[in-house]
Amino acid sequence: MLSFWETDSFYSPVDIAIIGGGLMGLWTALELKKQSPNISITIVERSTTPLGASTRNAGFACFGSLTELLSDESSMGTNAMLEIVEMRYKGIEKIKSHFSVEQIDLDECGGYEALYNMDWANQLNDRIAYINQLLTPIIGNHDCFSNATKRIKSIGLKKFDHLIFNPLEAGIHSGKLVSALTDLVKEKGIRILNGMEIISWENLNDKVILSTKSNQTITANQVLFCTNGFTNELLPELKIAPARGQIILTAPINGLLTKGTFHFDEGFYYWRNIGNRILLGGARNSDFTNEATTSFEGSDLIRNTLLDFLQNHLETSAPITIEQSWSGIMGFTKNKLPLFERVENNISAAIACNGMGVALTPIFAEKVAYQLLH
Repeated sequence: MLSFWETDSFYSPVDIAIIGGGLMGLWTALELKKQSPNISITIVERSTTPLGASTRNAGFACFGSLTELLSDESSMGTNAMLEIVEMRYKGIEKIKSHFSVEQIDLDECGGYEALYNMDWANQLNDRIAYINQLLTPIIGNHDCFSNATKRIKSIGLKKFDHLIFNPLEAGIHSGKLVSALTDLVKEKGIRILNGMEIISWENLNDKVILSTKSNQTITANQVLFCTNGFTNELLPELKIAPARGQIILTAPINGLLTKGTFHFDEGFYYWRNIGNRILLGGARNSDFTNEATTSFEGSDLIRNTLLDFLQNHLETSAPITIEQSWSGIMGFTKNKLPLFERVENNISAAIACNGMGVALTPIFAEKVAYQLLH
């Protein structure tokens, strides 16, 4: 049984309870306070640290490779693609405006996309020019993408036919970003309860009573679910598809030439250097069925696919060995657009950043906060 002190502080009723303490939940809480300073907010996170993808991703501050943007344009239309890119681009700029380079280990190294066996290789420069023209109103008059094929060998890559460079992308320390954002949220008087898992709720006299696995309850006027890849466990009607992103980290590589952030295969492979090591994630498209899971236990199939990719495309003088591996759980919508939905009158969900949560959540949170308050 809780003490008077606990019920009168940690578990006191609030205006809004946010379920999920990852990037979506944290940015939304911050925006709610910005738009309505007197509002009371509690964030409930079932793990000691955010469990999904916020601190288990690859550490990219990116807004989309050339082939990914072309693919998105084909599937969702030009306007929708540009709207998402603008949110991602502005999201990265917002992160940089809130935190110093040192706070989040921001590495403004630029990003590359490696290509081979394209059926439109002879149109590469034309497609670069086309996307650059579309992006000009968003990023300004300087070119976003450029043909960097001549750099392939000098940056330690092999068996690729083409290389595209984007100077606006960066590497970021995901753990330090979430830590810095958490500190900022707490400074604004927002309460965070870690290690509490919500298992059910009920509407009672225009209040939502949240019940936890450890038998505590939290009362709120409104509840916002920011549970991303785990949403189906609580709100299956939203049909958010979980997707496991597996990552490997190599042991130190002597004389490593590969510096920066990199994409391949419409973003299904992504790698970057961490000092003189390579972090590589992806290959989910090698086994879509089994990677549509909320299990953090990785698979040998994906790990071996990633290792083979490195051995095939990274120029090194010694064998590559894997020092560490882990997984993060993402959430995807059918149309690849982020989702805000009112499930009931006072229960909403803001989820599914479709693998681009670092860049997308800072701006999407502004829209979510406005919807909750109006």
